[in-house]
Amino acid sequence: AKKWINIRKSYGNFYKVPRKQTKLAIMLENLGMNYDGRPHSGLDDSKNIARIAIRMLQDGCDLRVNERIHGGQLMTVSSSVPLEGAPAPQMPRYRN
Repeated sequence: AKKWINIRKSYGNFYKVPRKQTKLAIMLENLGMNYDGRPHSGLDDSKNIARIAIRMLQDGCDLRVNERIHGGQLMTVSSSVPLEGAPAPQMPRYRN
């Protein structure tokens, strides 16, 4: 993987919070969610990050690739860069 979404960066930009408020437990707490599972378990951390991403999508965030590796260097990707590849998945629409 040479491109990815840094959820901490996306969260901070979308909700306009400082970097110190983008730790996993703090993000969950601010969204009214509890941490599910064991802290620092790769699987449990991934599931909780996915829950945050889903909530961000529901809140109207347009999650985009925001970091990449180029020539062995970590680089920030501008949010104005057009998306590449497949379109982002859409949240299911529920009828009332």
